[in-house]
Amino acid sequence: MASIPPRIRESPALVRALPFAIFVLLTALQPHAGSTGRYWIYLAKSVIVAVLLWNFRNLIPEMRWTFSWEAVAVGVAVFIVWVKLGEFTRTVGLGPFGEWKFSGPSWDPRNTFGLGSVVVPFFLAVRIIGSTLVVPPMEEVFFRSLVYRYLVRPDFQSVPFGLFVWMPFLVTSLAFGFEHREWLAGVLCGFAYQGLVLWKKRLGDAITAHAITNGLLGWWVVSRDNWQFW
Repeated sequence: MASIPPRIRESPALVRALPFAIFVLLTALQPHAGSTGRYWIYLAKSVIVAVLLWNFRNLIPEMRWTFSWEAVAVGVAVFIVWVKLGEFTRTVGLGPFGEWKFSGPSWDPRNTFGLGSVVVPFFLAVRIIGSTLVVPPMEEVFFRSLVYRYLVRPDFQSVPFGLFVWMPFLVTSLAFGFEHREWLAGVLCGFAYQGLVLWKKRLGDAITAHAITNGLLGWWVVSRDNWQFW
């Protein structure tokens, strides 16, 4: 704890926002790092954020993983929506509605390093571990603990997790969705995770649900060669 600057340690909002801000900043640098550099940046941002979250754990008391059947159900349901929604929109004639269009390469280290390279399984593991164990607590703390409650009241720590208010519910879910390539699925995902927080009146179930979704999505991408989701 002594290694955390007092200016950061004494700001509940900064403690919750800093890991997310660093992750987003490094993500923005990935397209400019070359075909191999983006993989190393993903490793770097995952490690940096993991270290920050670990050091901040006593400053963010709500950041506690909680296992419940509701968390499992929501996590699995969101995964199904995530992988099937695009198929549904195309079936009903909406084409790629709900997805941002971009021309960048998907995350497939086999195409970058070659099928026989020893770094391929390493970077696949990095992506799955990062998205399953690092991203969920980071995003849930930022969106559901900080942003949602701050929009209710600047003294956000006084806002109970079970308090429903329409404006922050919509704004937080939209912001969460639009940071993802599959923005429509992301918005629905935001509704589900925020609803879980409101239902259970704590953050831990949403962290677990988010981890289950991302873990299943990682399995789906690798096992089914559906690299577009990465």
